[in-house]
Amino acid sequence: MLRWFRALLPREEKFFDLFARHAQVAVQGAQALQGMLQGGEETPVYCQRVNQFEGDADGITREVLTAVRRTFITPFDRVDIKNLITSMDDAVDQMQQTAKAVVLFEVRQFEPPMREIGALLVECANLVGRAVPLLQAIGDNVTMLTAMTEELGKLEGRVDDLHDIGLKELFLKHRNANTMDFIVGAEIYDHLEKVADRFDDVANEINSIVIEHV
Repeated sequence: MLRWFRALLPREEKFFDLFARHAQVAVQGAQALQGMLQGGEETPVYCQRVNQFEGDADGITREVLTAVRRTFITPFDRVDIKNLITSMDDAVDQMQQTAKAVVLFEVRQFEPPMREIGALLVECANLVGRAVPLLQAIGDNVTMLTAMTEELGKLEGRVDDLHDIGLKELFLKHRNANTMDFIVGAEIYDHLEKVADRFDDVANEINSIVIEHV
């Protein structure tokens, strides 16, 4: 009965604009992360860009959470809105954690699997950017949303594989050399894997919303 009543009332559509803005920031953050993983003297510049985009994402998240409290009729359940924007923000937060580790350990060279993961994370961010606007008309976009969330899951699985491959290569490379290099490399791999995990969380939140509205 409540859902039927809510459907009759005008909805506040600004949430979709905020979701889209946040998704675009996530794309920019992932691109900066990819640039960072190319290594070289520009690495700190890209780290700073990741930090900037994380701050922008936090600001948008606060706007969403404030709007949830102040808006009478939301496009879907308040908890779903909160969970979606939080999962999106967690992905950008984890990008910043990766950049912080790079700055902390003064890393300037990155392994090939790390760079491959960087490219996959850009794909993840782009998929989220394409998916969130479709939530404005869930019924018309179920098939596409389902395909996109499945693809996010596949990308997360590929990142997991690269994480394991990379760790093995690091071990073989450093087992008779510098242990600290292995520890630092493993730390960066773990952070990168967590970015993919957070994007997979976004996919799960989108699926949850779709299930509730179909």
